[in-house]
Amino acid sequence: MTVSRIGVLGGTFDPVHLGHLAAARSADQSLAFDRLLFMPSHAPPHRPDSPRASGYHRLQMTALAVAGVAGWEASDLELARGGASFTFDTLTTLRQGEPGSQFFFITGADAFAEIASWRRYPELLELAHFVVIARAGTSFDRIRTGLPQLSSRMVACDLASPATCRAAPFPSIFLVNADTPDVSSTEVRRRAAAGEPLTGLVPDAVARYITEHRLYA
Repeated sequence: MTVSRIGVLGGTFDPVHLGHLAAARSADQSLAFDRLLFMPSHAPPHRPDSPRASGYHRLQMTALAVAGVAGWEASDLELARGGASFTFDTLTTLRQGEPGSQFFFITGADAFAEIASWRRYPELLELAHFVVIARAGTSFDRIRTGLPQLSSRMVACDLASPATCRAAPFPSIFLVNADTPDVSSTEVRRRAAAGEPLTGLVPDAVARYITEHRLYA
């Protein structure tokens, strides 16, 4: 029986931007997902401030950003569940819903460096592969040094030869050294509030949605 490979990229997506999409693309190219779920969080537990845009608007922007890409889809799982959006709960729900699938949770290197502070660590690492995308300011050497107890699971992924990653045992931690644009949702919101163009920061459809609904103004 063929096992479905499902990538999961969570985040506030307030709004979703080209950095998110580049990270997802690098993970997809490295690990060949059958589906990739973009999942706006309801209430991110590691952020003290609430999202500026409503869950409805964040989901709509995410859907616009992934439209037309085969296998990519926006998911309202965390928004519909409400409460704090813990990765352990999300992966548990996904595994219960699709018990024959293999899940790959995508996160930035800066966030993964703090994985020991996540709810139900280290148990949550048994629920899925973790795909760690390079981020400015957080090297993979820091990841290996800071989390020596996980070093045996870490697999370096080369976009030029992805077969090594795709054959790795479960559960692995894939280190994807991708070149992603340095874009932040904070800067997108600032520009939107100032009426400045969002070219090169978000997909055109998302930029039009922000303008049409006067988000962040």
